[in-house]
Amino acid sequence: MAAKPLADLIDDCLAPALAAQGFAGRAIVSLWPEIVGERLAMRTRPLKIDWPRRRPSPGEISEPATMVVRVEGAFALEMQQMGPLVLERVNTHLGWRAVGKLVLKQGPVEAPVVKAAPLPPDPAIVAQVAAQVAGIEDAGLREALERLGRSVAQNANRAQLDTAS
Repeated sequence: MAAKPLADLIDDCLAPALAAQGFAGRAIVSLWPEIVGERLAMRTRPLKIDWPRRRPSPGEISEPATMVVRVEGAFALEMQQMGPLVLERVNTHLGWRAVGKLVLKQGPVEAPVVKAAPLPPDPAIVAQVAAQVAGIEDAGLREALERLGRSVAQNANRAQLDTAS
């Protein structure tokens, strides 16, 4: 059995919850900062996409969906002004004119999770891990285990530094 990327497995787990909110996948939610820009993403979150209830008859153009976005307090006025640009960016990302209206819901927006900057690899750890996997003949397996070993050692060092602080 071939290894699957973690993103594929996450999609399978999140799909039911996102589908209940009208999202076909996690792309809009997870790529929100890239779609609307960091400044808007700090104060907004996509909540759901409301799709039209009725199906268009043959030859009739389907009605676009409505995207509901949570916006922090006074930032709603700016988001309202940016609405047409946000719709354009969302539709560009989706690849078709799926969303035609933006509805803003005021409320608190959780701060995005800030990822810690990766620490440069410790040369001693790199050498130790390389020595431990040197006996493995398969180059691909050896490289994969080496990356894993460095990552585990770096995470252990980071955890140690965090508890010392």
